[in-house]
Amino acid sequence: MTSILQAEPIGKVVVGVDTHKYVHTAVVVDVVGGAQGNLSVAADRGGYEQLAQWAAQFGQVLGFGVEGTGSYGAGLASHLRRHGHKVIEVNRPDRRVRRQRGKSDPIDAENAARAVLAGNAGTATATPKSAEGTVEMIRHTKIARDTAVKSRTQAVVTLKALIVTVPDELREHLQGLPKMTLIDRCAGLRPGTVTSVLASAKRSLRSLARRWLVLDEEIKDHDRLLGELTRQQAPELVEAFGIGADTAAEVLVVVGDNPERIRSQAAFAKLAGVCPVPASSGRTDRHRLNRGGHRHLNSALYRVVIVRMRFHQPTIDYVARRTSEGKTKKEIIRCLKRYLAREIYQMVKANPERVQAT
Repeated sequence: MTSILQAEPIGKVVVGVDTHKYVHTAVVVDVVGGAQGNLSVAADRGGYEQLAQWAAQFGQVLGFGVEGTGSYGAGLASHLRRHGHKVIEVNRPDRRVRRQRGKSDPIDAENAARAVLAGNAGTATATPKSAEGTVEMIRHTKIARDTAVKSRTQAVVTLKALIVTVPDELREHLQGLPKMTLIDRCAGLRPGTVTSVLASAKRSLRSLARRWLVLDEEIKDHDRLLGELTRQQAPELVEAFGIGADTAAEVLVVVGDNPERIRSQAAFAKLAGVCPVPASSGRTDRHRLNRGGHRHLNSALYRVVIVRMRFHQPTIDYVARRTSEGKTKKEIIRCLKRYLAREIYQMVKANPERVQAT
C-alpha cells in the first residue's frame, strides 16, 4: 500500500524503514522533519529496488535508517549499500515515544527516519555490519557449532540421567565409567528385538551415545573450518596468548567484515562493555565493572583474562602489583578487560588490503 503527499521534491530527504519477515514499510522525511510519504514493499530483491526508486523521487536521499540490519533488514541493508546508499542502523523507539505516538509500521518507520535526522545528537549513528565477507562465513559456522555443542551436552546429560533408572544388571555394568568409555560402551550395546525393559533401555542408551559421537565429529569439523577462517581474517588475533580460534571467532563476529565502522579503541571497549564506569561517592574515587555492551564479547574477554591471570607471567605480575595497591579482584579484572580490548582492537582494526580482499 502506498500513500504519497503530492508535493515537489524539496531537495534532500532521509528514509526510515521498519523491517519484517515478509514486508518492509518505509517513510520519507525531509530535512525539516516533514513526512513526505510511505510505502510498503515485499522483503525481496524486487521490493528493495522498488523502495530505492520510490525514495529517489523525493530528492537526494541522504541516508536510510533501517531497523534490524542484523535480522529481517539484513537483505535490504546489503542491497542499499551495494547501490551506493548510506545505511544507518536504528534501534527501536524507546517506550516513552511509543506511549506518546502509538505503534504501527509507518509510525516505526517515521521514527527511524527522525532518528537519522537527529544523528548528530547520537540518536542513530551506527554503521551496520556489511555481512558480505569472511566474518559472515565465520558467523554461520559458529552458529552451527554452538548449537551442536549444546545438543552434544544435552545428549550426554540425558544418557547419564537415563542410566540411573535402567534395570540393575545394566546400570551396574555402566555406572562409574569415564565419559568416553561410557559413550563407547553404550554405542556398542546390542538391544536386539525390543520385547523387554532391558532391551528398550539398551536401545535408548545406544541411540544417545551414537548421537553424541555424530555431534562430536560435526563439532570437530566446524572447529577445523573456524580455525582456517579466523587465521585467514586475523592471524595475529588467533595467535595471541589465551585467545585461540573460538574466542577470535566471537570477537570477529561482533566486529563484522567492516571493522572501520568502529572508529576507535574506546568505541570498541564500549561495544564490549569494558569501558570504566564511574562509581565514586564522597571521598571514594573508583570505577566498577560495566554491565552494558555486547555480553557474548564481554564473556569472551573475561575468559581470556582468567586464562592470562593463571598462566601469563606479565598478567600475573600486574595482578600482584594492583593487589598490593589495594585493588579488589573485580577491579583488577575490569582493568585487564579494558587493556585486552585495546590490544584486540589493534589486531582487528581496518586493514585496507584485507578489506579489499574480502
